Amino acid sequence: MRIFLDKIVKQNKIKTKFGNVANYIPGLEKAKKEDLGICLLDMDGNKYVYGDYNKKFTIQSVSKPIALMLAMLDNGVDYVFSKVGTEPTGDAFNSMIRLETAIIKKPYNPMINAGAIAVSSMIKGENKEDKFKRLLDFFKLVTENDTLSYNEEIYLGENRTGNKNRAMAYFMKDQGVIESSVEDSLDVYFKQCSIEVTTMDLAMVGMFLARNGKLSTGEKIISDYQARVVKSLMMTCGMYDGSGEFALKVGIPSKSGVGGGIMSVLPNKMGIGIYGPALDKKGNSIGGDGILEDLSKELDLSIF
Repeated sequence: MRIFLDKIVKQNKIKTKFGNVANYIPGLEKAKKEDLGICLLDMDGNKYVYGDYNKKFTIQSVSKPIALMLAMLDNGVDYVFSKVGTEPTGDAFNSMIRLETAIIKKPYNPMINAGAIAVSSMIKGENKEDKFKRLLDFFKLVTENDTLSYNEEIYLGENRTGNKNRAMAYFMKDQGVIESSVEDSLDVYFKQCSIEVTTMDLAMVGMFLARNGKLSTGEKIISDYQARVVKSLMMTCGMYDGSGEFALKVGIPSKSGVGGGIMSVLPNKMGIGIYGPALDKKGNSIGGDGILEDLSKELDLSIF
């Protein structure tokens, strides 16, 4: 397996020169464009790593499935999806056009920014600090990593430049989608996107979902149905407006983030974490996308 990973990481590292590091959030531009790494965990407890697998990066949109899990635990599945839809959009992850033009004035799904902000607004807590602490503790639980924290510089940059997210949040408040404080909800969302992780952390989340919501100890955290909801949305909406093509070429439930991370789930088989900050035009890791396509083809991993 190590020889195989060596081959596919090296051949996809060439692709990183055709991508660009995100720079619209202050701090993200510091990432090295050529970095690329993978961590793969399987149900037998084996761990396979290669490349820049141990570098820390901010989780960004890969946080969305994790926040969704906690929101469903806090509120129930029916309530969450009374506020957020389950359909792919075909639009960019930060588009707000459908919020106003759709017949039903709610975000299309939890994997786009508008839907994720709505989900973050549902996290229970007495104040924004308590809500984020609960969310961070849940991240620590599903990654089985008690050392997780957030990057203050990235969080402040997200907050300072997040005017489009702020506009979407206030529109959703007007429509009754967000019931709590808009600014508190945004604060939780900006901090959750700024949590620092490694490919190992993402692979652990992938394994958690591969085991249908169980920790490595066997403790059950979310129901089978809740795990299926998350994996289904990752498959249909997790790779931004490239999700359809990704389903065709790769066929693995995955969630990407503009920090360069991708978290992938092979149900009952494995969890995969990838880091590659050079992004394609849709905001997905260009090298990571290539690695997953090669993995899927060579090992016949597509769930289809």
